[in-house]
Amino acid sequence: MRKNVTGCSLLVARQTGKKLFYLLATSNWQLATLLLLSACSLAPDFKVPETQTPDVYNESGLPTSTEPKCHWQEAKSLTKEDRGQWWKIFEDTQLNELEKQAQDANQDLKMAAARVVGARATAESNSLSYLPDFDIGANAVRAKSPSTAGVGFGIPAVQTKPYTLYNAGGTLSYEADLFGSIRDNYKAYSFDADAQDAAYKSTLLALQADVAQNYFTLRALDSERQLLRDTVTMRAEAQRIMQHRFDLGDVGQQDLSRTQSDLASTKADLLSLDRQRTVSEHALAVLLGKLPEQFSFADAPLASVPPAIPPGLPSSLLLRRPDIASAEATMAAANARISVARAAFFPTIALTASGGFQSTSLSSLFNWPNRTWALGQTLGNAITMPIFDSGHNLDRLDLAHAQYDEVVANYRQQVLVAFRDVEDNLTAQHLLSDQSDQQNKAAVATQMATDVLQKRYHEGDVDFFQVIEAQRDSLAAARAALQLRGQRFVTTVGLIRALGGGWEEAKADQPTTTEAAPEIPPIETPKPEIVPAASPQPEPTAPQEAASALPDDTANSNPLISTSNNGVAPASRAWKQ
Repeated sequence: MRKNVTGCSLLVARQTGKKLFYLLATSNWQLATLLLLSACSLAPDFKVPETQTPDVYNESGLPTSTEPKCHWQEAKSLTKEDRGQWWKIFEDTQLNELEKQAQDANQDLKMAAARVVGARATAESNSLSYLPDFDIGANAVRAKSPSTAGVGFGIPAVQTKPYTLYNAGGTLSYEADLFGSIRDNYKAYSFDADAQDAAYKSTLLALQADVAQNYFTLRALDSERQLLRDTVTMRAEAQRIMQHRFDLGDVGQQDLSRTQSDLASTKADLLSLDRQRTVSEHALAVLLGKLPEQFSFADAPLASVPPAIPPGLPSSLLLRRPDIASAEATMAAANARISVARAAFFPTIALTASGGFQSTSLSSLFNWPNRTWALGQTLGNAITMPIFDSGHNLDRLDLAHAQYDEVVANYRQQVLVAFRDVEDNLTAQHLLSDQSDQQNKAAVATQMATDVLQKRYHEGDVDFFQVIEAQRDSLAAARAALQLRGQRFVTTVGLIRALGGGWEEAKADQPTTTEAAPEIPPIETPKPEIVPAASPQPEPTAPQEAASALPDDTANSNPLISTSNNGVAPASRAWKQ
């Protein structure tokens, strides 16, 4: 879709008004006409495409309007508004140091910075097209003219001698910026540079988020690995006890095989986590600009919950995303290039002047009588206008419009993706918090059930297979709780990234929520003891007797997880008397 050619820019007209008045007053109407034409632009009026945006995010928990409002603001480049060190909200000194190392040594970031420098240099070189070009040079030519033959009547032939012709001078050339072609071309390259600058900020934000997410992934794996290591220790002790009882003839081969199977399975799971941790550690090393063998991350299990990002974030904040700023700058550059394509249909004027000195003697080269000068084109035409070009200019104009339509669609798509990112991460933040609470309750409940069954097994009330199944359920619940905690940290970073690297506090009339780490008394884990099997006991006949079989630590009714074992109850108790 093409728009009508716009008129002269009022701003440029004001700036050149005084010069035009002077030129017209002195009858220099030719120069005045050129200056007036150079103040014109054939670019369509550039406007940000209108797209409906909500007043609040759908997943923020705030009431939304029934009719979406259409209001757009200019996307702010992150070069003008610093996002700050948003990762410091986690209050983790190790993460702060890793972020600094990544920004100093990451190669992707250096490539993005080099692209910004290149784009700025290209724009700066095109800005000089406003000025005339002036070249100077010197030359020396050794030549000989042909000899003239005699013409009779006793006139002898004239023999010419070789000579050397010296010249030195300069050439001044200038292309009049008719219809704003040069100016709009410079604008296009300037917008390209702005787009590269925003792309650099997008790369920086992605790097910061990737470092933080890899960091918390490693720490979540460390929490899970510590849980499995403790479980391996207890199951190895359980196997030793079972082997001892098997040697005494108290248990059969089946019970011994089940303990051996559980131990081997837990060790295999631990090795799988070790492999995942190694891959994540290598990925973090590359983000820091280091070889994998040059980087080692010490075990650091997670022992807290992530901070809560306040809901009710204003939708205008989304326009601070660097990818949207880059898309808008690209769109403005494509709009300016439509003017360049339109200007190709109109005449171009090239003004040239040259002057210097020419002589056959080097010593007298710069004598005043040896001066030379010329005004106008010595080769080619001063004024050119395309008449027939097989439709090339029309095709270029169609291409410019098509490229503009493409970047407009890309801009709208970027906006849709940005809103989706925020909504997805807000949803994940809310649901993962609730899911984590429920999983923590499940981890505590399964551990309590395991403790009861283990005690009843030693009393002879249940068989060993029920204890094994309860221990497996307890381990699975504890691992799930730790995995959810790691996912919550990763999701929090993802939300900050979706918001462009920061956020503003909600308005006074909007509710805010914060989440603090739970304060829970630690649950003590008794040490393993080797004991002989107890004789079977009759089942209790009263509810009070059944309740008395619960271990002491089940009296705590708090459903959250103890922080003494990374916030999750141990997978299985040690074998007890």
